[in-house]
Amino acid sequence: MDFKYIEEFKDGVIIKEVKNFELPHIFDCGQCFRWERQENDNYIGVAFQRVIEVEKRGNDVYIYNATKDDFNNIWLEFFDLNRDYSDIKNELSNDEILKKSVEFGHGIRLLKQDPFEIVISFIISANNRIPMIRRAINTISSKWGKTLSYNGKTYYAFPTLEDLSKLSLEEIEACGVGFRAKYIHDTISKIYKFQEEAKVCKMLSEGEINWDLSYIKSLSDDECHKALQNFSGIGPKVADCIMLFSMEKYSAFPVDVWVKRAMQHFYLAPDVSLKKMRDFARDKFGDLSGFAQQYLFYYARENNIKI
Repeated sequence: MDFKYIEEFKDGVIIKEVKNFELPHIFDCGQCFRWERQENDNYIGVAFQRVIEVEKRGNDVYIYNATKDDFNNIWLEFFDLNRDYSDIKNELSNDEILKKSVEFGHGIRLLKQDPFEIVISFIISANNRIPMIRRAINTISSKWGKTLSYNGKTYYAFPTLEDLSKLSLEEIEACGVGFRAKYIHDTISKIYKFQEEAKVCKMLSEGEINWDLSYIKSLSDDECHKALQNFSGIGPKVADCIMLFSMEKYSAFPVDVWVKRAMQHFYLAPDVSLKKMRDFARDKFGDLSGFAQQYLFYYARENNIKI
């Protein structure tokens, strides 16, 4: 566990004596899109139908707009605070090459996000730029998500499956997601239809695909990776992102442009394929591949590594 105890106060909770927790490392390492850095260096974000503000003061972390129950039921797991990241960093630092990246991103934690939101978000992310991804997700949320208020400002939760199941392809296209609209619409339809059929105990026919995200999350890492790619618009890299950022599959190793540069810079020749990079990393880092990926990503992007 990476903290001592929590205290509740009027506006939120204080997580006392937190280790391995730096706000920019967590929120700027490519795993989330709905957290915004404020002028005072705090971050405000929306997750699990809540809006919170997070502040780091010394070794304490303040979560505003949250109760003790919220912390125990949501934020404890969301920030993966039951895990001792020192053990992970020590093991990964046995690799002298990776050690530099681990030291640079020493405060990274892998968030446990909502699988449905992450599926849609990372379909939007494919071949897309971060400002456009953020804008599309915020547009979808502002149109169909629950309204939330904090400090006199309005925020929007990510819409539920039920909310999005009512949308036409044209409505999704209007959110600025480009060619991905058809993938989003098809994915929502498959998940919703399967959920509705499950309510009436409809049995799967032989060879029929199970579209339930909880079921997919329960699979082994390799089976999960394969199952996610049954959805339109989800290839190997997006599947790895979904696994790592919402399904607790820590052998996942998403290879984007920054990780590709880091792998070429530190480990492999420039002409190695993305699949070989993924396979190399999983063989080398095993069940800690996802953590290694985040340290490499953050180091490569923040230092603008070029090949």
